[in-house]
Amino acid sequence: MTGSSKAASKGVWIISGLVVLLLILHQDNWNWESDTLVFGFMPIGLFWHACISLGASLTWALATFIAWPFGDDGQAFQENNQQEAGE
Repeated sequence: MTGSSKAASKGVWIISGLVVLLLILHQDNWNWESDTLVFGFMPIGLFWHACISLGASLTWALATFIAWPFGDDGQAFQENNQQEAGE
């Protein structure tokens, strides 16, 4: 197993773990009865879900960074442009 495939394998486990963690944290039963306001106007439950949304977007960005093949995208784009130009 090469170094890059080991890193990709670790990446899959990291992303999977983060997704499971987000699924568990999304079930915020402890905030349902709370009247606490964050910043003086936002209910704690809404703030919690805003944080979960930020965590989900960061997890998705990390998954894209880990899964995206480096270098392939630019080469395919250049080859396509050269073929269209008739070179």
